[in-house]
Parts: sequence; C-alpha cells; structure tokens
Amino acid sequence: MTAVSEVGPLPGDHPVLEVPVSPSSVPAGFPSPSQDYYDSGIDLNKHLILDETSTFIVRVSGDSMTGAGISDGDELIVDRSLQPRDGNVVVAILDGELTVKRLRVNGRGVVLHPENSDYPDIEIPELSDLLVWGVATRCLHRL
Repeated sequence: MTAVSEVGPLPGDHPVLEVPVSPSSVPAGFPSPSQDYYDSGIDLNKHLILDETSTFIVRVSGDSMTGAGISDGDELIVDRSLQPRDGNVVVAILDGELTVKRLRVNGRGVVLHPENSDYPDIEIPELSDLLVWGVATRCLHRL
C-alpha cells in the first residue's frame, strides 16, 4: 500500500526561485552547442503550482504506485482545488487512512487503482468513507 506523510501547505510568502532555463530543448543524445546559453530564468513556483492557496506537498511511502513513476520517498505536488476525474492520481482518505492511487470511475462505481500488479484494486463500497483529498499534479524524485 502506498501512503503519504508530512502533509503540509506551501509557505504563503515564498521567495521567487528563478532557475536558468535553456531556450531550446535538451537532447538526450549528443551535446548541443547551445548548452552554455541561457536566455532567462524560470520561476519554479509559477511552473509547478496552479493554485498556491490549495497546493500541498506530500511525501510518499510504499511501492504501490511504481508503475506510474511514483516511488517510495518521492514527493507529490497535490492541488486540492482541482476536480478529481477518472484517471487522475489522487491522494484519498479511505476509512481514515491516507493513500495515493489512480482514481477510476466506471458504471460499477469508484475504484482506487494501484499502479503495481502486486496490489489489488480497492473497490469502494457505496457506504465507505472516501474523500478525495487532492489531485497530484507533479511527482518530484531524486535521480
């Protein structure tokens, strides 16, 4: 089971963090002669956060979402203002427990789908206490 911890808001008065960005894409093959040229910076807050007041970072524990590229120890940027839709990776509270899963909504109901075949789907019975806490928009992990 993949769970989340360290749920907390992003600081309200955060400094602008500008990181230099290349004006062109970076090939994964041979080096480009423009690799030393940077046109301007990029504000990571503006690039990664859609709604500052509703965005949180959560740390993932467990391996049930490895097929979605989410590993143990990764951090997810989660936006609580987004309407959860079928196919979104969500942070959900099911019967009081936080979990990260892919949301599946079909004619039979709601399913929390792990992206690891070692774990079964969690079919949500009609009377279960399920709250989709937020929608994951980005996954941050170390290389």
